Amino acid sequence: MPPQPDTLDLVPDAHAVAGATQWLEEIAERDAWSPKLSFGLTLSLDEALTNIVSYAFDDPAKAGSPPSVTLICHQEAEWVTLEIVDNGRPHDPTKVPPPPLAESLDDATIGGHGVRLMLHYLQDLRYERRDDRNRLTLVIRAA
Repeated sequence: MPPQPDTLDLVPDAHAVAGATQWLEEIAERDAWSPKLSFGLTLSLDEALTNIVSYAFDDPAKAGSPPSVTLICHQEAEWVTLEIVDNGRPHDPTKVPPPPLAESLDDATIGGHGVRLMLHYLQDLRYERRDDRNRLTLVIRAA
C-alpha cells in the first residue's frame, strides 16, 4: 500500500505561494530529494500557484464557495506527483501555446512562458476539470 500523500489546504491570497513552497521544501528535506528534483518541482509549483492566485478568482464575492486551493504530494517508486486543486474559474494551462521565443533580450516580453519553463523540469503536466475544480498535476522523476 502506497504511503499517505502529504496535503496542504490554502487560502489563495498573497501568502499562499510562500506557504506552499515552504511546505514543499520541508517534504523535500524530509524525503532527501535531490537538489534538481526539489528545485524543479518547487519552481513549477511557484509558477502554477502564482497564476492561480493571480487569475483564477476574479471576484470571490460571486463565487458559490470560498476560494480554496489544495496541494496533494505523493511519491511512488521513481515518481513524485504534485496535484494542485482549486475551485477557481476553469483554465487549462496545457492548452495555451507559449509565445514565441525572442530573438534577443531586447525583443523579449514578460509573461506567458511559465508552462514552457515547467515542462523543462517536469516529465508530465496534466489538467482536468472535475467536480467544479481545476486539477493540475505535475509529475517529475524522483530517481
